[in-house]
Amino acid sequence: MSQRRLILITGGARSGKSTFGQQIAEKSSSDVLFVATAQAGDADMAARIAQHQAERPAHWRTLETPQRVAAALHEIPAPPTVLLDCVTLWVTNLLLADWHEDGASRPDLHAAMVELEQLLDWYRQHSVVLIVVSNEVGLGIVPADPLTRTFRDWLGRFNQRLAAEADEVYLLIAGLPVELKSLALASVPHVPKGADDGV
Repeated sequence: MSQRRLILITGGARSGKSTFGQQIAEKSSSDVLFVATAQAGDADMAARIAQHQAERPAHWRTLETPQRVAAALHEIPAPPTVLLDCVTLWVTNLLLADWHEDGASRPDLHAAMVELEQLLDWYRQHSVVLIVVSNEVGLGIVPADPLTRTFRDWLGRFNQRLAAEADEVYLLIAGLPVELKSLALASVPHVPKGADDGV
């Protein structure tokens, strides 16, 4: 039985996230379930999906689920290793499902976060290595339109929640992984026991 472990991999576009996630998955187990959240909405996306499929080991199983990731995972026996690629498209799918440009209604962040919590609940119930790939999209200028701003905010919330739960968090820059969780823990100021900061 594998040891439960949650690994978050994030970074910019074409930073090597998916490749790094696959490398971790291959080292973790020969039995890997790839959870795909992409939808072939146009020819470009269809080509990207086909390229990713060609780059994955042929013996890996694939679960295609643009939303309701936890519900889909509950339908099958838990494998030793799950690679979810990616959170960015999962959030996109959740957001666009209820988005109306006329402002008649807006999607509910709380409902979307419930889906994420359901995935984390599934993870806690199984001895699996869960590798999650996402994007860091909050480093640029503030987007001009409401949809893009909402997407940026939602993805940031998802990433924060996953990072808080994860055992390891990697930021990919030019194909090079930097492990953030240990750096973050090391940077927390040490307060001596019984110290009183009220002077």
